[in-house]
Amino acid sequence: MHELGITQNIVAIVSEHAGSRPVRRVQLEIGKLSAIMPDAIRFCFDIVAKDTVLEGAELEIIEIAGQARCNSCGQSVKLETMVTACACGSRDLERFSGEELNIKEMELEAA
Repeated sequence: MHELGITQNIVAIVSEHAGSRPVRRVQLEIGKLSAIMPDAIRFCFDIVAKDTVLEGAELEIIEIAGQARCNSCGQSVKLETMVTACACGSRDLERFSGEELNIKEMELEAA
């Protein structure tokens, strides 16, 4: 499960930016095409955050839909999988969303 390592990195990055201030909330963006399972991140988060400034923090995950532009006809295409075809039949797609993993926001305790 690579989500454990990803969660450890998220906690490390947020901890570094928070310094010694406790973190109340962390908001992530995870693309639906990223091969990262949000439920696995949620499962790992409390375990990895234990004994850090993130312990007890709320984890909020926003899932980003896959979107692409067809290089054949120019149409915008919603991607459910990496091998989705355009309505015109082309698979020559330029993906522009759905593969993200971003730490969007973090909320700290008041000083």
